[in-house]
Amino acid sequence: MKPRRRAVRWAVSVLSVLLIVPRYAGNERLPEIGAEPRVTIVPYVPAQGWPERIGQLVPLAGYKLRSHDPAFGGFSAIAWRNGRAMLLSDGGNLVSFGLRDGQAIHPRGHVLPGGPAIGWDRADRDSESLALDPVRGTAWVGFENQNEIWRYSPDFRRVEGHSAPGLMRNWVRNQGAEALVRLKNGRFVAFAERKPGRRNRYAVLFSGDPTAPGTKAAPFRLVPPDRYDPSDVAVLPNGDLLILTRRFQYPFSFSAKLVRIPSAALRPGAHVKGEVIATLASPIMGENCEGIAITQERGATIVWIVTDNDGMPWRPSYLLKFQLR
Repeated sequence: MKPRRRAVRWAVSVLSVLLIVPRYAGNERLPEIGAEPRVTIVPYVPAQGWPERIGQLVPLAGYKLRSHDPAFGGFSAIAWRNGRAMLLSDGGNLVSFGLRDGQAIHPRGHVLPGGPAIGWDRADRDSESLALDPVRGTAWVGFENQNEIWRYSPDFRRVEGHSAPGLMRNWVRNQGAEALVRLKNGRFVAFAERKPGRRNRYAVLFSGDPTAPGTKAAPFRLVPPDRYDPSDVAVLPNGDLLILTRRFQYPFSFSAKLVRIPSAALRPGAHVKGEVIATLASPIMGENCEGIAITQERGATIVWIVTDNDGMPWRPSYLLKFQLR
């Protein structure tokens, strides 16, 4: 490579990092979401229109989400409860709203009442994953930097428990507890974003509530698509897992692959590699796909994906809706 081209490429790489890093650097206190944030939703359609299918996904709708609340955005996880979307940011904030005719119904903001450490900077409040008990509404949140799991009351007003699982203790900070899911039989699975190697990722299978005393934990490994990292996970109606993986490429481009893992493959010590059922990339979606959720509508399996705008207010958050076929 010629020196000039190398210098230009280096400069572009540095600029791209600087654009992403500001929210993650320093100890500046993070903003807290307001109790009633105003959320604006407009339809999103790719420039060339939606294709009929994307792998095993059929596009149903796309939305751009915006708000003037400075704490809005940075969404790292999504869940649905009682007909309301629940979007968790990577700064300890949660936004919930109903979705009707492309409008946000009764948006509410929730600030997690407690978490790792004692501060409100990025390292203390890096909430990256969300799992719900579909009956009681109890919520579990995984914190990536501290590699801890915290349990909250259904209204997110009380901490009900927390733990620092031993098998997650040595996961790399800022590359740790990225994805968390509660299985239909009450077990839990957690995935690290990176390590131990290029071709596999740490994962833990919990026998029950990971914050409860006496819960057993067993390690296994996820083998994601090459150069892709797990960013979230949801459970399908038959118990299989659907893992959202994403890849960042310079100067500024994201792509995502959805990987289906059979529930029977979740065994202690296993190296689990699933089937790629869809790929999201430009020009359809080149944003940072961070959260995934599964719902049912009239017998159809619906896949929801939310993006993280990385704290850049000029980038909207996208909410995408697909049917799995």
